[in-house]
Amino acid sequence: MSLLLRHKIRIAVQPSCQFNPPHIAFANSIIPADHFAVTDHVDAFTKQICEVIVGKNHAVKLAVACLLARGHLLIEDIPGVGKTTLSQALARSLALAFQRIQFTSDLLPADILGNSIFDHDEQRFMFHRGPLFSQVVLIDEVNRATPKTQSALLEAMEEYRISIDGVTYELPEPFFVIATQNPQHAVGTFPLPESQLDRFLMRIELGVPDRASERAMLLGMDRREMLKELKPVFSPGILLQIQGKVREVHASAALLDYLQDLLDASRQRHSTGLSPRAGLALLHSSQAWALMHGRDMVSFA
Repeated sequence: MSLLLRHKIRIAVQPSCQFNPPHIAFANSIIPADHFAVTDHVDAFTKQICEVIVGKNHAVKLAVACLLARGHLLIEDIPGVGKTTLSQALARSLALAFQRIQFTSDLLPADILGNSIFDHDEQRFMFHRGPLFSQVVLIDEVNRATPKTQSALLEAMEEYRISIDGVTYELPEPFFVIATQNPQHAVGTFPLPESQLDRFLMRIELGVPDRASERAMLLGMDRREMLKELKPVFSPGILLQIQGKVREVHASAALLDYLQDLLDASRQRHSTGLSPRAGLALLHSSQAWALMHGRDMVSFA
């Protein structure tokens, strides 16, 4: 059984949508060693996204924590609540390449991974990379693709690489998958298997905004225009460094005992229970949450 942190959060996805960030010269490509300076970087990043996704601060923080923990995000929600906007805001705020893929029943693995095409000039097969070779990949309605196509994501999400025709290709880093599915429409869908669910660190919902937040959206600037005006808060290289800092957040022996107690309890109540990967996911997400809140150790609170 996978570790799925269920929270109220929502977002949307579409095909053939991509964003390739322009080349930007960052003044500083190395984060300060000071722990609180790292937290300041993350705070600025989170606040910028919250300016676009109004009234969903907790949801945004969970998405950021998932990214910092090097996990992947599954969003279950109805269309039109901001899934695409959140995904694009994350990518633009970090100058990351963005791709959006619409999953359908006739989609083939080669459509997302890429395929080899014979080049008459070179007289050999040349591999053409698919849309999965990006840094932030938004997969709309992931459960509408067949299990064969869904399984094409497994190696990419776990190993950050794909293997085709006996050749292994490394995916760009950072690599963050955001997948969506509509829980209200089950007709024509293929439920995600446990092996696929286990690759997601969190499963969340966005939900509709409260009345005050919705009024602010109605009176404010168009979200698409806001996305265009977003500036990168820091570079992809700094993100990789912060992801490394997350793993340095201290977890005491007592906390690890508590984590293992949770895993053991799940295995007693269910036939399989939480997997070892789920235990690592819980630890890493807790470390990311602690770092985001200015702590250098994971607490029980």
